[in-house]
Amino acid sequence: MDLVFRDAEVVDGSGAPSYRADVALADGRIAAIVKEGAAAGCQRPTARRVMDAEGLVLSPGFIDMHAHSDLALLRDPDHSAKAAQGVTLEVLGQDGLSYAPVDDRTLAEVRRTIAGWNGDGSDIDFDWRTVGEYLDRLDRGIAVNAAYLIPQSTVRMYAVGWDDRPATEAELDRMRQLVAEGMEQGAVGMSSGLTYTPGMYAPDAELTELCRVVAGYDGYYCPHHRSYGAGALEAYEEMVRLTRDAGCALHLAHATMNFGVNEGRAPELLTLLDEALAAGSDISLDTYPYTPGCTTLAAVLPSWAHEGGPEALLARLRDDATAERIRHHLEETGSDGCHGVPVDWPTIEISGVTDPSLSPYVGRHLTDWPTARRLLVDDRLGTTILQHVGHEENVRAIMRHRVHTGGSDGILQGSKPHPRAYGTFPEYLGRYVREESVLTLEECVAHLTSRPAARLRLPDRGLVREGHRADLTLFDPTTVAAGATYAHPRTLPTGIPHVLIDGRFVIEDGKRTDVLAGRSVRRVGTTEGAPRRA
Repeated sequence: MDLVFRDAEVVDGSGAPSYRADVALADGRIAAIVKEGAAAGCQRPTARRVMDAEGLVLSPGFIDMHAHSDLALLRDPDHSAKAAQGVTLEVLGQDGLSYAPVDDRTLAEVRRTIAGWNGDGSDIDFDWRTVGEYLDRLDRGIAVNAAYLIPQSTVRMYAVGWDDRPATEAELDRMRQLVAEGMEQGAVGMSSGLTYTPGMYAPDAELTELCRVVAGYDGYYCPHHRSYGAGALEAYEEMVRLTRDAGCALHLAHATMNFGVNEGRAPELLTLLDEALAAGSDISLDTYPYTPGCTTLAAVLPSWAHEGGPEALLARLRDDATAERIRHHLEETGSDGCHGVPVDWPTIEISGVTDPSLSPYVGRHLTDWPTARRLLVDDRLGTTILQHVGHEENVRAIMRHRVHTGGSDGILQGSKPHPRAYGTFPEYLGRYVREESVLTLEECVAHLTSRPAARLRLPDRGLVREGHRADLTLFDPTTVAAGATYAHPRTLPTGIPHVLIDGRFVIEDGKRTDVLAGRSVRRVGTTEGAPRRA
């Protein structure tokens, strides 16, 4: 044995009651579990190194089902934002926008479009174009493991461009081909951002066709659907119907019910999902344990203003007559980019800018359209925001659901990012388990481990079992807590002393090691690229 944890309180990820045990690791896997009070004659395991885990919970490593670390994992080998939370696997390629598959034109447009999420990438060597090449790049060594969703908006940008129209049959065939190639190269599914352009220009028939391709590879569809505000329930129902028609598994991204129109309406969403589950649909969802959302300021603008791409949008913002039309949609009718709800400017807080000269805006709440317009133009659409539009009772109700998983939706850019990027997983354990008993410890760990592993079809992760990979998190249930706050959003958590990937310490005694044990985690049955690591 390489390592034994003595007298750990094992919360194994299944939801079953915890138990006290020695857990031994060898060759990157869990080699033996010897429970306290085991039958006489069963020797306690020994190893080259023995660590006292008295008072610590030993659980599977946490899986972040909604991450925006697509470039951060390449830029920052430390990546303590996630490693220090006990995260051992992130799912990238979210909200329909990421960096593969691309050609040169599409890559330039994507970099510009989501600079507010990931930076403009000027510090990254984009030496890939396909999904497989991107995953190969991750396999050179990263802080934590990563799975990838094919971004539908990027695919549409590649095949159709920025036109608000249905795809031609030839364009649809090209999108089918791009999705199939990405799945063959190791992607676990496909994402959409249906309040983001150009992905939101896709009609349901087009999305259904792409989901059929995903279903053929036993993948899942992960939509940021068309509204979390006005018409949110109808938008959820649309995704349930669409994936049922396509025969595709559905994972609902950051499944919230936001804005004043949805206060107290989480039970209606959960009833909708329960009925679909009872009828045989394969559905899961993720949430983060906070009420504000986070996106780019440009994202709240009406979709018609984005047609033609970022430069076309900037030209419209500079034109007074067109800018007035945008204002009318935002403030009076409700922009589709703002979920059909008229914008309430004071709910929007600036969390980051790309132009350092605009940094005095960070932390300020907007007051009017002229200020927002000026910032959009001067920062060339790179501004990120917090949108304070959530409801605590909805957050609590949804996190209790039997298909719920955890996803940080963590955007790591900006001077004042959302604290969910650094705090989601300890916030669940500290606030919602220990302090407020919304979930039991065993329930919560299952939400963060075995449930997401099951959605990702990972046969040897998400549970503490002999033979499973030794991706493990050890935490003190009496002290674990998120350090990140809205005032100090980059503060690391407390109470998580050890995190291991493949049996190697990524966090040891509360400090980041120099180990880069993370690799790509590819779909079962991958036929191209590096072998999948399930």
